[in-house]
Amino acid sequence: MKTLNLAAVDLGASSGRVMRASFDGRRLSLEEAHRFPNGPVRVLGSQHWDVLRLFAEIKHGLALAARPAGLDGIGLDTWGLDFALLDRDDRLVGSPFHYRDSRTDGVPERAFQVVPREEIFEQTGIQFMPINTLYQLLSMVEARSAALDAAETLLMMPDLFNFWLSGHKAVEFTNATNTQMYDQRAGDWAWPLLEKLGLPTHLLGPVAQPASVLGPLLAGVAEELGLSPGVPVIAPACHDTAAAVAAVPAGAGRWGYISSGTWSLVGAEVRQPVITPQSLAGNFTNEGGVAGTVRLLKNVSGLWLLQECRRVWAERGADHSHEWLLAAAESARPFAALVDPDDPAFLHPADMPAALAEYCVRAGQAAPDGQAALARCIFESLALKYRWVLEKVEGLLGYRLDTLHIVGGGALNGLLCQLTADATGRPVIAGPVEAAALGNALVQAMALRELASLAEARGIMRESFELQRYEPRASDGWDEAYARLEAMMQRGGW
Repeated sequence: MKTLNLAAVDLGASSGRVMRASFDGRRLSLEEAHRFPNGPVRVLGSQHWDVLRLFAEIKHGLALAARPAGLDGIGLDTWGLDFALLDRDDRLVGSPFHYRDSRTDGVPERAFQVVPREEIFEQTGIQFMPINTLYQLLSMVEARSAALDAAETLLMMPDLFNFWLSGHKAVEFTNATNTQMYDQRAGDWAWPLLEKLGLPTHLLGPVAQPASVLGPLLAGVAEELGLSPGVPVIAPACHDTAAAVAAVPAGAGRWGYISSGTWSLVGAEVRQPVITPQSLAGNFTNEGGVAGTVRLLKNVSGLWLLQECRRVWAERGADHSHEWLLAAAESARPFAALVDPDDPAFLHPADMPAALAEYCVRAGQAAPDGQAALARCIFESLALKYRWVLEKVEGLLGYRLDTLHIVGGGALNGLLCQLTADATGRPVIAGPVEAAALGNALVQAMALRELASLAEARGIMRESFELQRYEPRASDGWDEAYARLEAMMQRGGW
């Protein structure tokens, strides 16, 4: 086959990138064409995404990715949960909100007064977080938002950019399932739930499956960017975690995964949603994946804790390199302080180091003294929370996950990978780093009939990239630390 040249646009909550992926039939390679920052913009007390700037960056990246060999496909994935509204002329209605905006505070509890938690979970299988699309939309209904009065269409973030590229409006499946508004077992939007909550169901349109060709790049966009007409715009797995899991280089056997970045998505791949009283009690989620798979997982507030600490330290003129921080944390005293990474206090604090220190004091621990101790606290707490989630997943599945794959940016954090192996007592295989972009490209190749299956795609990953293996080390401290974390979780931190 001729080499396939694909543009994989991967937008995360803190940065975006346009990658040029080349596939020769045996190996996949990846090259960065353009990288740019992303983040919320605060306007009149609310947090929004600057989607027009992001689209300009995407177009610039596509023009760069097309040099010199052109493009055979364009695919795009983003973070989940957030959405845009379009009016009857397909014009943007306002600036899309950021999921960390406080407008959803208290909304889930009010939703449960109308529809019980059990009924919501039975229809959607999705874990409860105040940032879910369901509660974002409900908050607008409660506020009698003028934007809803003007809106005709709701598109998730990748669907908005896909529409601007191709002119085709659809919500891609992996993102639809993430909203807590979709019924996977029925294969459609959860209409009874949405109607009970009084949500504007007319905004919801068709759902496109992963590996769908949406259409050719719009002629005007192609001309603007100097691209050949007819380049297909493909819906890969448009949710970035679904794309990352598609790139997990796993073979046979029972394995779990952590898609590690701003968030840590910890779980296993299954064939059917696990919607049971036990999965509800554990607040687990069942999100759609590629090729009929389901991602049984739990969201853990991942490297966001460290990212926010570094932001605050930098503002105070006390920033250090990532390498220095990892080395210092490795030398810090183990198990000095622990936190539950998912405590509500860490969702959107103004001062993350202060929030972590306050949690430790309230939990009867000494506040970490300095950046190294605080970083060590974060890494050990994450590793222990990963163990907690994995053990709960195994309880739901009835078998042990023998190997743990870490993909995404966290795969570069050798200390966190080793601590995770130690805490969970199982080997950790780290890599690839740009898992979302790679999964994006692999599913594009599936859409173009150059790969026949997800298993074949994962075989390509194993052939194409060097992976790092971490074996668990024996330590007497992990079980005691795990018991401390569980006790803190049970009493809400203190």
